[in-house]
Amino acid sequence: MDLLANEYIATVIYALLSLALMLIGYKFFDLITPYNFAEEIKEKNPAIGAVIAGIFIATAIIIKAAIS
Repeated sequence: MDLLANEYIATVIYALLSLALMLIGYKFFDLITPYNFAEEIKEKNPAIGAVIAGIFIATAIIIKAAIS
């Protein structure tokens, strides 16, 4: 049971770390681009939604490769 508890704890830690890194990646990309993502989303720009989805997917792939 102790091994199982450790695996759950590790999973939760990796999940929280991944979410934090994805947020950092999103904020960094928002800083280096000439437009503001929040304003573009408020204007219902679907292209920005696709860009943000791509950022999250790319960051998740990088984090997965680093953890494995």
